[in-house]
Amino acid sequence: MSSAEPHISENTRPIIRQLDDSAINRIAAGEVVERPASAVKELVENAIDAGATRITVEIADGGKTLIRVTDDGCGMTPEDLPLALSRHATSKIDGSDLLNIHTFGFRGEALPSLGAVGRLTITSRAEGHEAAQIRVSGGRLEPVKPAALRAGTIVELRDLFFATPARLKFMRTDRAESQAISDTVKRLAMAEPSVGFTLRDVSGGKTGGGEGRVTFRADPLPGDLFDALHGRLASVLGREFSENALKIDATREGIRLYGYAALPTYSRGAAVAQFLFVNTRPVKDKMLTGALRAAYFDFLSRDRHPAAALFIDCDPQLVDVNVHPAKSEVRFRDPGLARGLIVSALRHALAEAGHRASTTVAGATLGAMTPEQPTATGAPRIYQMDRPSLGARSSAYAAQSPGLPQASPLDAPPSPGFAELQGAFSGQVTEVPVAPMAPGQASDAPGAEALPLGAARGQVHENYIIAQTRDGMVIVDQHAAHERLVYEKLKHQMAENGVAAQALLIPEIVELSDNDCACLLGVAEELAKFGLGIEPFGGNAVAVRETPAILGEVNAEAMLKDILDELSDQGESQLVQAKIEAILSRVACHGSIRSGRRMRGEEMNALLREMEATPHSGQCNHGRPTYVELKLTDIERLFGRT
Repeated sequence: MSSAEPHISENTRPIIRQLDDSAINRIAAGEVVERPASAVKELVENAIDAGATRITVEIADGGKTLIRVTDDGCGMTPEDLPLALSRHATSKIDGSDLLNIHTFGFRGEALPSLGAVGRLTITSRAEGHEAAQIRVSGGRLEPVKPAALRAGTIVELRDLFFATPARLKFMRTDRAESQAISDTVKRLAMAEPSVGFTLRDVSGGKTGGGEGRVTFRADPLPGDLFDALHGRLASVLGREFSENALKIDATREGIRLYGYAALPTYSRGAAVAQFLFVNTRPVKDKMLTGALRAAYFDFLSRDRHPAAALFIDCDPQLVDVNVHPAKSEVRFRDPGLARGLIVSALRHALAEAGHRASTTVAGATLGAMTPEQPTATGAPRIYQMDRPSLGARSSAYAAQSPGLPQASPLDAPPSPGFAELQGAFSGQVTEVPVAPMAPGQASDAPGAEALPLGAARGQVHENYIIAQTRDGMVIVDQHAAHERLVYEKLKHQMAENGVAAQALLIPEIVELSDNDCACLLGVAEELAKFGLGIEPFGGNAVAVRETPAILGEVNAEAMLKDILDELSDQGESQLVQAKIEAILSRVACHGSIRSGRRMRGEEMNALLREMEATPHSGQCNHGRPTYVELKLTDIERLFGRT
């Protein structure tokens, strides 16, 4: 029969022992070094703290066999090397103030932890000192010896987790680990635009020699903060993001938020393009990601996610980074202030963007237009007609004008030109009187083509408005565009007049647990803004006295439990707001111009002008684009007129 307490022996009393340094470091490594990407993060952060301007990371077999980080930082003296491998030894802080931290590292755990689970070699040279090298393998330290190095530091980690083989069983494939390392380096590269980064895969041998294959490169960028950051984001996240991102710069009560956030029409299917930094430290914080989601709440459907790279700068005293050994979690002294700054700054930037939609929409449209396939021989088609110049077109038009005499050389009698076409021929050119405007036609408003959405030229399939701009054309989905306009008006009216609340004849009493009751009453003031009135009813019960009138009959208990689930998962609840705005969206949908309706020219132009004046009109209520803009050069390229 097994003992009731399997961890306690029946015969002897458990003995308390002091673990040796090797065991302590291996245990610490489990917290600090979760996978090869964690080791790369710690080593690159050390290089940045050392003032490096160029950092090269070389890996083999997903970092399991080799991780080598080379930097041109300040380096270390021969006397510093043994101390750098001692647990809780660091040059970053003096230990007097754990809140005033200005560096990435400060715990002094990374290097001894790496030396405890792998074979670590550090070669370094400080200015004015000789280069030196030290090695540690599985926690066994070797003496310092001279080395050859011009400047900076080279940290080489081989056979990660060889001292703890059980950890190797939990490693993923080489490709997956390499991808995780690449993501880590890219995050750090975004945080430091003035530092050059190179990631090289040297797999192909146990020695990890050779030049290998460069998988990521970002050169140091000069210029001011936003120019350098914009260029770095373009190289890391791609040109599409940088072209469709809005500049963010806002400050509130000592906290500054800056960076770039993408337009709603440039959204992703998962939260893979959301990068958040606190004092340039990459973090994964539930409160910050929730604020980002809340800022885009009204512009994206629930299956779409915004893309953004946002940086929060504040006094280190206002944020605690000493929450977790990996330092990926932070805790703000006033989390509501940081969250409110993100939401308000992003919504202000989105409102200033007006009707703008992402350029990727036009790219997808052009990609959907497939030109005629090449000939069977495989040779490219040759277009004989080039686009004539303005002078050539004028001469051609003059030559083709019926009845106009043409000058002839050598005083020959004037040629009648194409006057013979005035007869009963199929090519006859005649003056046609201007007919009254028919349904579906547009008026030529003076200067309308110079406006962002141009002048309406017609309507096709009773749903799409074709407008001409100065250098291209615009195709507008009339139903989606008008739906957004009506929705914005309804929201504006609700903001001015508030949400009408409907008092219940008999308040509904809902029994909750102790924690749930306290949690719900803590957000009662926020819920009251949307017409949901709750108050304590003694014990762990709450009384629902009012519900939003626009929702009609409501199952109050089910709604409160859904709100609690959202509060538990995300730290906030937008359930009531979402339900109200979903109804407003449906009202806007039914009250907008329907597909299949023929519109007059002045109606189409009025819709275009209203879109230009209404914020967020570039996307419908679900985040889809309301219009597509095609440049004339792109259209000509489709027809081979380049």
